[in-house]
Amino acid sequence: QVQLVESGGGLVQAGGSLRLSCAASGRTFSSFAMGWFRQAPGKEREFVASINWSDDSTLYADGVKGRFTISRANAKNMVYLQMNSLKPEDTAVYYCASRKTPAQAIGVRSYDYWGQGTQVTVSS
Repeated sequence: QVQLVESGGGLVQAGGSLRLSCAASGRTFSSFAMGWFRQAPGKEREFVASINWSDDSTLYADGVKGRFTISRANAKNMVYLQMNSLKPEDTAVYYCASRKTPAQAIGVRSYDYWGQGTQVTVSS
């Protein structure tokens, strides 16, 4: 079984920064893609960013390009999401997710394991 635990959420003013962390355990992640998604109240869960576990290739949603950066530390089984220049519309519960394959994907259904989520609130 795979466990993903997010941390680092909180309340921040617009223009501020937060760094989310995702700790993975339960299996070897040496060749699995990881992703971050978010879900705002009344909206569907949406893709934010993903990273291939082996070669650092990344994908970003258009709305976060240039502001968010996904990274990972293989030896620690950790994935991070650095969020800068935050906007009120970034307010959501942020989820860490893992695939069983190296290839990245942006679809919610493409991911096999999910964390419980961490709340990010950006005030105007």
